[in-house]
Amino acid sequence: MPNASSWSASSPLLLLWEDSSGTRIFLSLLYAVLAISGTLSNVMVIYLVFSFKKLQTTSNAFIVNGCAADLSVCALWMPQEAVLGLLPPNSSSLRSPEYRLLRGGLLGLGLTVSLASHLLVAFNRYVLITKLPSVYQALYQRRHTGCMIGLSWALALLLVPLLPGLWTPGSAQQPPLRQTDGSSRYTALLLALAVLGQTALLLHCYLGIVRRVRGSAKRVSVLNFHLLHQLPFPAAPPPPRRAQRRLSSVSVLLLCCVFLLGTQPLVWVSLLGFFLRPAPPALQAASWLLLCSLSALNPLLYTWRSEEFRRAAR
Repeated sequence: MPNASSWSASSPLLLLWEDSSGTRIFLSLLYAVLAISGTLSNVMVIYLVFSFKKLQTTSNAFIVNGCAADLSVCALWMPQEAVLGLLPPNSSSLRSPEYRLLRGGLLGLGLTVSLASHLLVAFNRYVLITKLPSVYQALYQRRHTGCMIGLSWALALLLVPLLPGLWTPGSAQQPPLRQTDGSSRYTALLLALAVLGQTALLLHCYLGIVRRVRGSAKRVSVLNFHLLHQLPFPAAPPPPRRAQRRLSSVSVLLLCCVFLLGTQPLVWVSLLGFFLRPAPPALQAASWLLLCSLSALNPLLYTWRSEEFRRAAR
C-alpha cells in the first residue's frame, strides 16, 4: 500500500486500489445506498417546493439551490464511484484523464455550491430573526436572491479549475508524490481554511438566532412572516414556553452537530497533513466520505422540523 503522502495522488478520491475486494464491495454498496437515498430526497424537496406555492419562499429557494447541487454528487458522481469500486484496478476507464476530470468536476461543483447554500440559508434566517422586517425585505428581493444563487454557482465554476490536485487525483500508474511537491498540500490547506471559515459564519448565524429567540420571545412574535415555519425549530407567533425554547435549542444544536460531523474531519485531516504529517489513507477516505454523505442528508436537515413540508408531502 502506498504511504499516506502519496495516497492522494495514486488512488481515486475515496477508494484504495490495494484494499481487499470485500472492502471495495462494501464501499460500492455504501455509495449505492447514499446515491439512491440522496437522489430521492433531493428530488422530493425540489418537487414539493415547485409544486406548492406556500413553500416558494426565499429560504426554500436557497434550499432548492443546495438540493440541485447535491444531485450533482448523489445522482451523477456517487453512482460512478459505486460502479468503479467493482471494476479491476487496471481498467482502461480509470486511467482516462478526461474521465477523472469529469468525475472531479461533478464532485467539486456539487460540494462547493452545497456548502455555499448552507451559508446562504443560515444568513437568510439570521437576518429574518435578528433584523427589522424592512431590512429583510430590502435585502431579499427576488433579484437579489437570484444574484446570490448565481454567485454560488459562479464561485464554484471558478474554483473547480483552480483545484485540479484536489478534485482530480491521479491514477495508480502515476509515480508517488514527492515530498518537495507541495501543490496538493496547499490545495488541501485552501480547502480546510475555506470550510473552516464557512463553518464559523454558519455557527455564528444559528447561535445568534438561538440567543434572540430565547432572550426575546416578543421580538419573534411580532414578525408576521410565514417563513418562520421553515426554520429547523419551532418559532411560531405564540411566545415559546421554557420547554419549547429548550426544544428549539436542541434542534439547532442537532443541525449544527450533523454539519460539523460531516465537514470538520476533512478540515482537521487536511490541516494535520499540512502542518505535521499526512493522516493514514483510511482516515483521509473516511473524512471525504463523511463530507460527501452530507449531500444525501441535507434535505432532511432542513425539512424534518417543517410542518409545511410534512403537510405538502402528505
